[in-house]
Amino acid sequence: MNPSRLQRTIRHPIVISGFGYWSGEDVRVEFRPAPVGAGIAFVRDDLGPAARVPARCEYRIEIPRRTCLKKDMVQVDMVEHILAALAGMQIDNCEVGVDQCEMPGCDGSAKEFVAALETVGSVPQESEVKQLIVTDHFRLTEGDSWIEAHPSACGFYNVSFTLDYPQDDAIGYQQFQADVTPDNFFEDIAPSRTFILQREADELLKQGLCKRVDLNDLLIFGNRGLMNNKLRFPNECARHKALDVIGDLALTGQEIVGNISAYRSGHRLNAKFAQQLAARFAEPLLKATA
Repeated sequence: MNPSRLQRTIRHPIVISGFGYWSGEDVRVEFRPAPVGAGIAFVRDDLGPAARVPARCEYRIEIPRRTCLKKDMVQVDMVEHILAALAGMQIDNCEVGVDQCEMPGCDGSAKEFVAALETVGSVPQESEVKQLIVTDHFRLTEGDSWIEAHPSACGFYNVSFTLDYPQDDAIGYQQFQADVTPDNFFEDIAPSRTFILQREADELLKQGLCKRVDLNDLLIFGNRGLMNNKLRFPNECARHKALDVIGDLALTGQEIVGNISAYRSGHRLNAKFAQQLAARFAEPLLKATA
């Protein structure tokens, strides 16, 4: 088992701007250093410094196709890519200031968030990170989808994802697995983009959603394959689903030590699993940090 490392935060604040995929609203995001034990929290700067939502399982709300958090009347949407970037780069304490409800979609990946975090760098803090150590196997199933945890003999956090679209050959069957380290996340996971089928995209447009999104903002698959874009990896879709798992499981609030495997899981199942994972294995968190 690897010894617990020291907690980390970023050296300096850094800003990213973009627009929300769902709302189309321009949004400014500022990553800010946070003290030891603070964890990850979103602050709605447009509502004031007290408008905070900790990145914890208990604040997740069910909205289709994305991960959203709400505490009292304060809400933040589509947080999974930011959470994945922070977890993947081992940033344990960070305040994420935003001036809109929805996070920017950027190019559909976590690449821009990771690049910003790399630009400012990180610093160790005086306390060890709290670890969620998987000590036995358990699986959560929903329909034909599942996600499960196994102990890690090497003391690492490993994520594997199997994607299966039997009726859509353009995506088809894909697999991906990797240890979740900053180097692996930066190179192999962060650049993987959100994907959607053309018929799903058309339906969202009919509902008045995603009107600012174009073919350069994510991967859209039609009957003849990927539309007006190029894959960054042959299994980019499976890699992006692994990214989503990392972001959703970051809601446990602790560093996972274990092997996580998933088959066709989505945000809702990931969130249920994160909650059960925390209940089974997580160290108690101080309420003062919430």
